[in-house]
Amino acid sequence: MFPLQVFPDTTEINEYGHLAIGRCDLVDLADQFGTPLYVYDEMTLRNRCRTFLNEFKSRQPNTKVVYASKAFINPVLAKIIDEEGLGLDVVSGGELAVAQFVKFPNDRVYFHGNNKSPEELKQSLQWDIGRIVVDSFYELELLNKLASSLGKTQDIMLRLSPGIDAHTHEKTTTGILDTKFGFSIETGDAAKAIRQALKADCLDLVGIHFHLGSPIYELEPYEAALEFVLPFLSTFLEEGLNLREFSPGGGFAIGYTQDRIPPDISEYAEVITKTLSKECANLGMKIPSLTIEPGRAISGPAGVAVYRVGSVKEIPGIRKYVSVDGGMGDNIRPSLYEARYEAVIANRINETPTEKVTIAGKYCESGDILVKDCLLPPIRLDGTDIIAIPAAGAYCPSMASNYNLNPKPPILLVNDGEVKVIRRRETYLDQLSLDLT
Repeated sequence: MFPLQVFPDTTEINEYGHLAIGRCDLVDLADQFGTPLYVYDEMTLRNRCRTFLNEFKSRQPNTKVVYASKAFINPVLAKIIDEEGLGLDVVSGGELAVAQFVKFPNDRVYFHGNNKSPEELKQSLQWDIGRIVVDSFYELELLNKLASSLGKTQDIMLRLSPGIDAHTHEKTTTGILDTKFGFSIETGDAAKAIRQALKADCLDLVGIHFHLGSPIYELEPYEAALEFVLPFLSTFLEEGLNLREFSPGGGFAIGYTQDRIPPDISEYAEVITKTLSKECANLGMKIPSLTIEPGRAISGPAGVAVYRVGSVKEIPGIRKYVSVDGGMGDNIRPSLYEARYEAVIANRINETPTEKVTIAGKYCESGDILVKDCLLPPIRLDGTDIIAIPAAGAYCPSMASNYNLNPKPPILLVNDGEVKVIRRRETYLDQLSLDLT
């Protein structure tokens, strides 16, 4: 069965039996722009932005939706995020530079990260960034000194670690005690950080942030975290904490495979807003503005990776390897997180999948596997088969590397039959241009 629910919103099978997205034939795009190739559907991007805004603001009008740009960002995407009324969450000077390049409204930019450099903090202060989410005592002291030297008062949030396990992969779990992120409530660091921030001359503590990990397929961790963190924060109200903003982060899951579809955005919105209102009422607190930070849940479903089949190796009774012209260099998630994906043959969508194969990349690593043990129609050995892997819009291009000195693939934005190149294919000369002789 064709796994339509994990493909972009505009996905269809055209008159040629080819996979089409945004009314653009993926086989034609592969022939024109080469492979590997990443294709983003503009309609899906905009739909996901609007859905997050509508579902949360209909329940809690004072909500900000801030896109986590680490999932994937470039100037064109940043402009779409701005046009849809979202903010931008950045985690590096490079991501901040994209925001500055497109003149993204600086008051809607949030800067996260566990070890921001002095240069990055200065960059933020000089641009009058909306929020800096402070992650350590080192940063708290450094930022206060830098703000003082520039004659500024900076709005900040503190990132706390609530000690809640969101049941994600160990490498993407961030809300537990043993993590590099945030001030731990359990150890007492969170209390110390709140008191220190309240005393800082050039910092205004406007809110509190935490993030549990990603992707989170369950609703209970959000509820448990809010029920734990808000009572903790209420104990500081008499010490001067004016909780104007509260963020439970993001981590909202997407469907990578048709056998594991996450809760609807409305369900995430319901549990977060309902728990926030309930806890604030119980504690006699004014409900702060709510900030959520979807990243993967916006760009992930919009992107599709496109590859061309090359060599095939069959080990009788064991496995059949189908090698493609990309791999861990453009999508390291399967190697890094054991991530699972669906795959289809874009040029033969209507044919019945009868053959179990493993889709391997071209990189010089045995672990370079994109999809293990998936069903596809019998593979042709003439180089005409095009593999499409959905839900590839988040953390694939943004984590891409030049391993084996392979150039990074181009990225297209498609919409109603129109194609826009938003990142050209790298060349060998692009890579050599950084080396000195």
